[in-house]
Amino acid sequence: MHVLKSNFKILLINPPHKSIGSRIPNEHLPPLGLLSIAGPLIDAGFQPELLDADYSNMKVNKILNNVNQIQPDIVLMGHSGSTSAQPIINELAQEIKGINSTIKVIIGGVFPTYHWKQILVENEHIDYVVCGEGEETTLQLIQALNKSERIENVMGIAYRAKTETIKSKARPLIEKLDNYRIAWELMEGYHYTYWGKKKAVVLQFSRGCPYPCNYCGQSLFWKKWRNRNPQLLADEIEMLHHDYGIEVINFADENPSTNKHEWKLFLEALIRKNLNMILVGSIRADNIVRDEKHLHLYKQAGFERFLLGIENYDEVVLEKIKKAGSAVKDKKAIELLRKYDILSMATYVVGFGEEKLIDFYNSFRQLLAYDPDQVQLLYVTPHQWTPYFKEVESKNIILDDQSLWDYKHQVLETPYVKPWKVILLVKLMEVLMQIRPKAIGRWLFHRDRRLRKAMFWYNNIGKRVWFFELYQFFFVNKRLTNPKSIKEMWS
Repeated sequence: MHVLKSNFKILLINPPHKSIGSRIPNEHLPPLGLLSIAGPLIDAGFQPELLDADYSNMKVNKILNNVNQIQPDIVLMGHSGSTSAQPIINELAQEIKGINSTIKVIIGGVFPTYHWKQILVENEHIDYVVCGEGEETTLQLIQALNKSERIENVMGIAYRAKTETIKSKARPLIEKLDNYRIAWELMEGYHYTYWGKKKAVVLQFSRGCPYPCNYCGQSLFWKKWRNRNPQLLADEIEMLHHDYGIEVINFADENPSTNKHEWKLFLEALIRKNLNMILVGSIRADNIVRDEKHLHLYKQAGFERFLLGIENYDEVVLEKIKKAGSAVKDKKAIELLRKYDILSMATYVVGFGEEKLIDFYNSFRQLLAYDPDQVQLLYVTPHQWTPYFKEVESKNIILDDQSLWDYKHQVLETPYVKPWKVILLVKLMEVLMQIRPKAIGRWLFHRDRRLRKAMFWYNNIGKRVWFFELYQFFFVNKRLTNPKSIKEMWS
C-alpha cells in the first residue's frame, strides 16, 4: 500500500486569460477540467488547492505571491481556452521556476496534447504534459512523483529525458466517466455565476462527437462519444442545487444528445427531481428536429437556451467543412425551439470561404431567414491538429499573437475584403440582428419572464463586447504588415 508524503503539496492554477469571454461578462464558471483532475487526487489521499487566477484576472505577481506562500511540490495548469491560454501558462511556468526550481510544473489540455513536443522544446520550465483525458493519467503521474518513482511506465504523458522529448504510450479512453468524480468542494471561496449573476457550474453529460467537422478538434481529442449515467448525473445536479445553491447548469458537451435514448433518460430523470433549475448548452440542429416529439421534455427539464452551430449558409461550404448539416434543418430547429419557449443562439463563422462583399450580404439575409433569438459571429481559427489546417496552411494570416486565437479575433486573411471592412461588416450584421423589430419584440414582450430577463442580460453583455471588439481592433491589436502563412507561424 502506498503511503503518501504528509507534506506533499499540489496547487491547481487556472491562469488569467485575456479572452473576451473571460474579461467582459463579469461572470465566471468554475474550471471543470481542473476540478475533474482534482477529484481522483483527493480520493487518493492528496489535498490539492485551487488558485483560480482567471476568476479575478489576478496579476502575475499576485499569483507568484500565492505560490511562494503555499510552496507546492507540484503546480498543475490548464485552461478551457487551451490555445490562447498557452502563452500565459508559459510565462507562469517560467516565473514559478524562478521562485523555486524544484517545483514540478505539469500542464494539460487540448493544445498541449497536440503541441507537446513544441512546448517541451521551447519551455524548459514545463516538466510534464498530460496528453488526452487527464483524470487517471495525472493521478498516476503524481503518485509516481510522490514516491520518487520512475515515470516511464505512466501512460499518456510527455516529458524530457536528458536531451530528448519523449511521449509515452497513449492511455486508453475512460469508458465509464462516472468512475471519476468532480471536486466541487474546491469551489469554496469563489462565487461562480452565469445567466445574470445566478450561482452556476459547468458540466458534461458526455464527451466526444461522432461528426467529422474538419475545423473542430473535439472528435479527435475525445476519440469517441461516451456519456455519463443519466440517473447519476441527475443525482449530482440535485446535490449541486441543494448543497451548493447552484441555479444554472451550463453544459459543455460538444453534442450531448448524440444517443437519443440516453439523453431522453437523463431529461426524464431530471424532471422527476423537480428542481426548477436553468439549463443551457450547445446542440446540433438536426438532433432538435429528430427529437421533435419529445421536445417538451427539454423545457420541463429546465433548458432555456441552446447554441446551434449554423456556421455557414452555403451548402457547398458546409460540405467542404464536413458539417453534415443543412439550412433547412437549421431553420426548422430554431422554429421548434421557439415553439417550446427555448431560446436559440445561432453561431455563424466568418472565413471558411474566400468571402466577397456579396457573401456578407447573403449571410445576413440567411440569418434573417433563420430568425434566431440571439447570434454570435465568430472567426474561423485553423488549429494545427484539425484536418482543416492542412487545407489552409498555405494561406496568410493577419494575426500571429497566439493569445488572440480564440475565435473572436480575425486570424485568416480575406483576400477580397480588407480586415477593417470585415469587422465593420460583422459588427453591422450583429447590431442589425439584435435591433430588428422581431428581436426587440421578444426581449420586451416574451411571455416567459425568465427568458425576457435572460435576453436583457445577454444584450447588455453583447453591447459591451461590441464596443470592446471595435476598440481592440482599431487601437490595440497589432496585425501583421508582412505576409506570413499559417504553416510559418506554427513551424
